[in-house]
Parts: sequence; structure tokens; C-alpha cells
Amino acid sequence: MFEVFNTLDRDIAEIKNLKKYMKFVTKKLGLEKAIFNIIFVSNEEIHEINREYRHTDRVTDVISFALEDNKDIVYEDFRLLGDIYIAIDVAYEQAKEYGHSKEREVCFLATHGLLHLLGYDHMEEEEEKEMFAMQDELLNSYGIER
Repeated sequence: MFEVFNTLDRDIAEIKNLKKYMKFVTKKLGLEKAIFNIIFVSNEEIHEINREYRHTDRVTDVISFALEDNKDIVYEDFRLLGDIYIAIDVAYEQAKEYGHSKEREVCFLATHGLLHLLGYDHMEEEEEKEMFAMQDELLNSYGIER
């Protein structure tokens, strides 16, 4: 189960399709009993989150806070994965820069964030190959291509 929150003062057209896509992803990954949030924020808000929690003074496209990193907390009937923050204006800029749809970029960032919640990373070359292959597989199998 996941929730999508829009903290901005404007509508985000891609949310409707993102919800459909993420239902597909959670089913494909066997996460029907997992809980996580996707939160759309402004550039200023993600900048502040970066500064406060990552000690990085810049805007990024997505940040994930994985709750399962704490191995002392285990739930028997469900998984509490965490939160994914997406800077929607950065997503829109990147969609334009990469030459694909806003929907694809939003779905890509949500997928990227979810994989981080699940423990995937891209700090090492092999990890990056595995994570990016999983992202491409999920997006492509749903029909969201570049």
C-alpha cells in the first residue's frame, strides 16, 4: 500500500498514471503488504531536506528515506519501507532535457526511489548496473519507454 502526497499549490497531472504504474510495480515486486509514501515537493523543500539530512547544499530530483535500514524494527504482517520525495520541477526539467515525457520521468524517479527503499544502490558500478536494469525492466514492462 502506498500513498501519494502533493505538497504544492498546484495540480500534478502525472499523479493519476503514477498511481496505476506503482500498483503494477508493487504487484510485480511482491510488495502488496509493503507501505511507503511518494511525496511531491518544491525545489526549495528538497533543497532543505538535502541540507538537513544529507548535509548536501543542493537541489536533487529524488530522495528516499528507507525505514528498513534499521534492522532492529521488524513487522510480521507487513513491511514499512519509508518515504520517497520527488522535486516535481526538477523532474519536469529532466524530462525536457532527456527528451521524454513528464510521465516517464515521474515514474522513473518513483521507481528509483522505491528501489532505494528496498536496498538497491548505485554507488558501485555493479550495483548501478543491477539497479538500473531493474528500473528499465519495470518501466519497459509497463510500456513506459524513453
